[in-house]
Amino acid sequence: RERRARFVGKNGACNVAHKNIREQGRFLQDVFTTLVDLKWPHTLLIFTMSFLCSWLLFGMVWWLIAFAHGDLDHSTRLQRDPGEGASGSLDSFVPCVTSIHSFTSAFLFSIEVQVTIGFGGRMVTEECPAAILVLIVQNIVGLVINAIMLGCIFMKTSQAHRRAETLIFSKHAVIALREGKLCFMLRVGDLRKSMIISATIRMQVVKKTASLEGEVVPLNQIDIQMENPVGGNSIFLVSPLIIYHVIDKNSPLYDISPVNLHHHEDLEIIVILEGVVETTGITTQARTSYLADEILWGQRFVPIVAEEDGRYSVDYSKFGNTVKVPTPSCTARQLEEDKSIM
Repeated sequence: RERRARFVGKNGACNVAHKNIREQGRFLQDVFTTLVDLKWPHTLLIFTMSFLCSWLLFGMVWWLIAFAHGDLDHSTRLQRDPGEGASGSLDSFVPCVTSIHSFTSAFLFSIEVQVTIGFGGRMVTEECPAAILVLIVQNIVGLVINAIMLGCIFMKTSQAHRRAETLIFSKHAVIALREGKLCFMLRVGDLRKSMIISATIRMQVVKKTASLEGEVVPLNQIDIQMENPVGGNSIFLVSPLIIYHVIDKNSPLYDISPVNLHHHEDLEIIVILEGVVETTGITTQARTSYLADEILWGQRFVPIVAEEDGRYSVDYSKFGNTVKVPTPSCTARQLEEDKSIM
């Protein structure tokens, strides 16, 4: 049979497409998160356009103020007769903003105000209260745009999933005996020296199920109990660890054998690792999944931690390597029944 699509990819991406969302306005109610979730080209486009549009808008406002006050006519007359301003009738004229004689100069002044460049050729005078008010408003708008857009860029560069790129899982999971019981095992490791604080790990089985009433659940998520060398769900991820789940009577894998394992096309085991990044304090999450053909029966992970020169070293070249070990070719149910008979 054709294998069904993954619910979670090997890189942790969820393979779910959201369609026919009618309430699109909900995304605009949380603009900041929407901006952070956008792709980089769209974010950079909005970043550029937000500044450019505000400069153009206030450039138009400054031009209208200069036009209404007659600053443009005064500048034109001075350009035609520069000597008249020295002792003529134009000597007493005070513009709202000096050296504005066209929309281009108004646009340049708008940029100087908002980004506080201040070349010194143009400035606001006391002649027009409206110009002072616009100056205050543009500074406030510029600060708001800076805060939102720079915060958005910072959040995109420091998103939690970036840290998850260095949290790795073994490509295959294995099923073998441990302490006389069949166990589902996988290996997890952290490539960075900075630790993941309060790291927890959990697993789920995702498969298609049907209730007694005939209700079909295409993606039923079932939590499975797991163990690790530390105990509980919390792990101390300083070196790679082998996380395992004991296949007992409460396990969804209780009736799976090596013969029928690869016939469970709808079986998918999801592994989720969560923790707080030590250097930033941001919570991160790494995910992966294992399909039936990615589970190796009767194999065990090779050791990769060794003591050298008074310290422990980890050989990541063997991170996913496994070796064959003697393992019963039966289900966990049959193994328990055989032990009870003996």
